[in-house]
Amino acid sequence: MNSPSKLQRWERGAEWPLAGVAVAFLTTYSVEVLAQPRGLTSRLLDWIMYALYIAFVIDYIARLALADHRVVWFFRNLLDLGPLRILRLIVLVGVLQRAFGDAFRGRVVVNTASSAVLLVYAASLAVLQAERGDPHANIRNFGDAVWWSITTITTVGYGDFFPITPMGRVVAVLLMVGGISLIGMITATVATWIVQRVSDVDSAQQAATAAQIDQLHDEMMQLTQIVAAGDGRTGGF
Repeated sequence: MNSPSKLQRWERGAEWPLAGVAVAFLTTYSVEVLAQPRGLTSRLLDWIMYALYIAFVIDYIARLALADHRVVWFFRNLLDLGPLRILRLIVLVGVLQRAFGDAFRGRVVVNTASSAVLLVYAASLAVLQAERGDPHANIRNFGDAVWWSITTITTVGYGDFFPITPMGRVVAVLLMVGGISLIGMITATVATWIVQRVSDVDSAQQAATAAQIDQLHDEMMQLTQIVAAGDGRTGGF
């Protein structure tokens, strides 16, 4: 069994601390968008956000430095460089999934519920922040933003609410991709479970067949010994 690499050890060690940072990030971001504080409170929240960003930057630099193939790792993790705040919450999904273990139903429930809720909530905050400064935008409050996010992630798309700003449309694209990825994740989990169950059944059947063959072999040996013993007694008369 191969020992974990330095990158894997770092990721495991930083997993829960980063989850805590992500929760703090989501809380601070929610207050900024929904409460719209002014003055000293607004500046304080900005400094908190900067500090949380620094934590993510340190994690990114550490993972890049520890990666075996840095160029490949860099291109595979380009989204980690993005300024969009919704991307910072992805770490929570993986942590919640591993916290529930490898049980199939646990994986499906956690993956589906946590991913959907985080995507909808974060996208609603992001699109509301991007849109409400434009006088021509029709997404003006958090309720409209949540409704738009739900119809978008489920690919319904009624068209009653839609982003018009460049940043709002970027959030929309990310949410569409996230919705498709969520469906693919569930499908892959179910398919993996089915393959595993079929493999377990095949292994059980093979084990049972081998045991039956061994039992039959033993019975044939016993019959052979009985017949040989009978022939010996017959030959003595």
